[in-house]
Order: sequence, then structure tokens, then C-alpha cells
Amino acid sequence: MPIFTLDGQNIPFEPGQTIMEAAMAAGVYIPHLCWYPEYEPHGSCKLCSVKVNGRLCSACTFPAAEGQEVVLNSEELQQLRLRLTQMLFVEGNHFCPYCEKSGQCELQALGYYVGMTDNHFPHFFPKREIDASHPDVLLDRDRCIFCGLCVRASRDEGKHVFELAGRGIETHLIVNSATGKLGDSELGASDRAAHICPVGAIVVKETAFRVPIGRRKYDHRTIAEMSLEEEAPLVRRRHDAKEEG
Repeated sequence: MPIFTLDGQNIPFEPGQTIMEAAMAAGVYIPHLCWYPEYEPHGSCKLCSVKVNGRLCSACTFPAAEGQEVVLNSEELQQLRLRLTQMLFVEGNHFCPYCEKSGQCELQALGYYVGMTDNHFPHFFPKREIDASHPDVLLDRDRCIFCGLCVRASRDEGKHVFELAGRGIETHLIVNSATGKLGDSELGASDRAAHICPVGAIVVKETAFRVPIGRRKYDHRTIAEMSLEEEAPLVRRRHDAKEEG
């Protein structure tokens, strides 16, 4: 198999894999929020930024190639990921102590992982619409980080419930229904799109505190450990499916 180096470690890869896919398959965690193995990469959060032969790239979209020298954990890149994480916190209303997603939230877990101890930037305090019209699912747009995971999940399910609209600070999540309300859409509580959100923007009602604080996903394990355990097998499975196809 061809290889590239990641912080000096040899990483084998299959032709067609991205740096992210190859690294995850090899058991090396690269921070991310908008990437998920089952969907096409979005490249929006930039937390997976690496340097490939001195060039800054997104690991989730950049193809692996023989002989690449990839840097992940330099002081410069660690500082970049810290600042990007802080920006995500202040651009939305992410108040972990009373958020029902606390302990299950990937953004919160990533904050711990990158060593975030303060917000650094002033808060935006956005005022976007909260949609509680659906009987089973709540949409809190103030927590949306525009990762596009719900968009891709719903698209793959053939429902196309969600889409991102606007640009820059005006970016917002919209719902595909006659009224624009979630309750009038085709979203079901069992849909993958209702569960894929990495933050607390889309939550299934009446489930928030079934798992007590202290026994939640990231209470005792890091996001790196959980990501490698849950997502690395999906990378391998998806690649095997492509080979068979």
C-alpha cells in the first residue's frame, strides 16, 4: 500500500481516500465537527486543518497521496484549532452548564480536547428562530454551527428537510416545508437527520435527561477516543463498499 507521513508516522492509504479517512482508519484522530464517514465531506468547520508539504489544507477533503508530509500537531495548528473552536462558541448561544446536550455535545468535548479555558472573543448572542412546532423534535437555530450534517443526512434519506441559506453572518438553517416550520416537514423522530447534529441545535424531545449527567458520552472519555471507536470502523466499511461496487 502507498503511504504518507503524519507527524512522522507512516500512514497507509487506499487510492481515493482522503487524509482524514486514511488517518482515522490507521487509528489517528484528526479533530473535526462537520465530517462524518457516511457522508461526502463538507469542509466547513476547518478544525481538521493540516499542513501538507507546507500547504494548509482540510484533511477531510484533501486526497491522500504517496510521499506526502502531513503535519497535524504543530503549535501553529493547535493554536488555529483553539481559535476556531472559540469562534464557534461565541458565534452561537452555547451555554454548556444548562444545555440539555451537555456531556453528549461534540463541540463541548472538542473544547476540552483543544484546551479551551475561555472564549477569547466577544459573544455574538444571535437571535435566530427556535422552532418547537414538531411534536418530537426541537430546532434551536441559535446553537447551529452550520456543519451541514443534518442537510446531508436528510438528503441521503430522500427527504431534503434541511438546507443552509444566506452567507457569512447571515447564514441560517432553513426547513423544507410549505410554512418553513419543522412540524410541517417530513422529518421523523427516528430519521438520522434528527440525531446527527453534533451540538444542541436539533434534539429529540423528552430524551434530554434520560442519561444522567456523569454518565454521558464524553463525561469519562475524550472525543478522540469516542471518534476512533465509532467512526474508524465506518471509514473501513465505506471503503470496502466502494471496492465491492
